[in-house]
Amino acid sequence: MEYEVPKGSGKWFVYFRQKGEKNVRMLGTPGTPEWEELYRRLLAGQRPTVDKLQQPVKDTFAWLCQQYMSSSEFLGLDERTRRVRRGILSHCMQECPEGQKLTYGDVPLLRFTAKSVANLRDAKRGLPEAGNGRVKAIRAAFNWATLPEVGLMQVNPARDVKYFKSHNPDGHHTWTLEEVEQFERRHPLGTKAHLALALLLYTGQRRSDVVLFGRQHEREGWLKFTQQKNRDTKPIHLEIPIRPELRRVLDASPTGDLVYLVTEFSKPFTDNGFGNWFRDRCIEAEVPGRAHGLRKACATRLADNGATAHEIMAITGHTTLKEVQRYTKAANQRRLAESASKLG
Repeated sequence: MEYEVPKGSGKWFVYFRQKGEKNVRMLGTPGTPEWEELYRRLLAGQRPTVDKLQQPVKDTFAWLCQQYMSSSEFLGLDERTRRVRRGILSHCMQECPEGQKLTYGDVPLLRFTAKSVANLRDAKRGLPEAGNGRVKAIRAAFNWATLPEVGLMQVNPARDVKYFKSHNPDGHHTWTLEEVEQFERRHPLGTKAHLALALLLYTGQRRSDVVLFGRQHEREGWLKFTQQKNRDTKPIHLEIPIRPELRRVLDASPTGDLVYLVTEFSKPFTDNGFGNWFRDRCIEAEVPGRAHGLRKACATRLADNGATAHEIMAITGHTTLKEVQRYTKAANQRRLAESASKLG
């Protein structure tokens, strides 16, 4: 397996090389379950039929996926969503139904049923999030195909296929105060890791935003920026105050010229690169949290201090109340319990 950067592209591609065989470009995101499965299959000699996927037979599942991934709806998604969804659909197309030689990509649309979707989901039974990702991606492709202006399908076979129950229904671990303090003891003020923690905790933003923050976003004590998620479809413009705690860390930390956080080569982090780097700093500090858990910790602290759901949304940029209300509900429950205990 080798990595290549095509001249002028600025993007990394991964190729599987095997003596006497053509190189296979590995689609998807390295490290994901889908990508690891493709690597294992390639090692076992199960090579994808690339030519067939590039020119699929009309009215097959592969053909529909190709039409969907060429549509304005798909191309209007943000880059990361397109990359992940393309990888998932590509792996689904290359997988073979049990006991058959043809791939799911070869299955005619009239025979691609809810059972087909469930089988693809069940192939990831031990990885519920991966299985659910398959259902979501297939459902999105068929949702597009059933649009009146598209008219390729009458029924979405993935519509009623249920998701697996998550092994982690609460999502990313929310950092506790003790874990934050433990991380800060291992990575004290003045280190890059300490700065990363402060940016995540005191802004409540995703790592995709944090890696882009720099002095140019500062406006008279405020950070002014557009969130990266859905910035091309439903942009969220935010202005949030720079808290005194964050100001102190920024002033005491070495930063890059264009962004606060830079790699050992003085270059801005990529989203995934920062996530991997910060994970290693967490392991060094022996804390269970990761970058996204600090976004949740920020929202939790705001709720504990009496912020309303809408006030939290003004900081985090959430667009719906559902997720944010979890934080305020938990905080209100604690306050009510504390008040009740004083009456007993």
